[in-house]
Amino acid sequence: MAIAHKSAISVGLLYIPVGLYKTTKDISVSFNQLCKDTHERVRQKKICPSCNKEVTSDEIIKGYEYEKGKYVTFTEDELEKIKTKKDKTIHIEHFAMLSDVDQIYYEKNYYVVPEPGAEKAYELLRQAMLAQEKVGIAKTVLGTTESLIVLYPTNEGIIAKTLYYQAEIQAVPVASAKVEVSNPEIEMAKTMIDSMTSTFDSSLYHDEYQEKLRQAIESKIAGKEIVNVDKESPNNIIDLMEAMKKTVEMTKGNKGLA
Repeated sequence: MAIAHKSAISVGLLYIPVGLYKTTKDISVSFNQLCKDTHERVRQKKICPSCNKEVTSDEIIKGYEYEKGKYVTFTEDELEKIKTKKDKTIHIEHFAMLSDVDQIYYEKNYYVVPEPGAEKAYELLRQAMLAQEKVGIAKTVLGTTESLIVLYPTNEGIIAKTLYYQAEIQAVPVASAKVEVSNPEIEMAKTMIDSMTSTFDSSLYHDEYQEKLRQAIESKIAGKEIVNVDKESPNNIIDLMEAMKKTVEMTKGNKGLA
């Protein structure tokens, strides 16, 4: 697994060199863009309008437009120079309870892996946070963006969870109406939830649509037409209590077959 970012955890005077590794990989089917008439792959070129030629990656620099048509440019070295030592480390600002962080702020996850020689300090921090059920609230610069991070201890290691800033979170676009629900309805909803409660096991789940997509690709390769596989009839249950009762009955039936 390729390293995503080299850094160090900084907490007070404790300094722990680490590497950040992506926790996920893309397993989705990828499509190329083709010309409808010739089925040739469409090429996307980066063209300089003045030079009238294709520009390669090593010929491209970053520029900020401060006035219409006027840019101030930066090289990667210049961008690196403005970073302080604090910017280059995962600097823990304070510790908090995980429940203090609303789930809406979570963006990406990274494995935090200690560099050789930093294992003991890393393990000390991990075990101390785990024992107190606390997380570290930290900041660091990833690329050209200062990221807010939660350092989350697990039984195996530490996960860095990057967060959105408050200013990036949008308000709910449509306010939902407050409606009254009766005690019997609440109790039936609780019964429905109880009947469907089991231990979460991520290995039981997979992307079923991707499987259908791969099967459709194989069918296309074999010269077969795609047929509509959705043969389920619409559910006519509109009464909430009836719908919940039917769900409980179905769940009990499915467990009986297991």
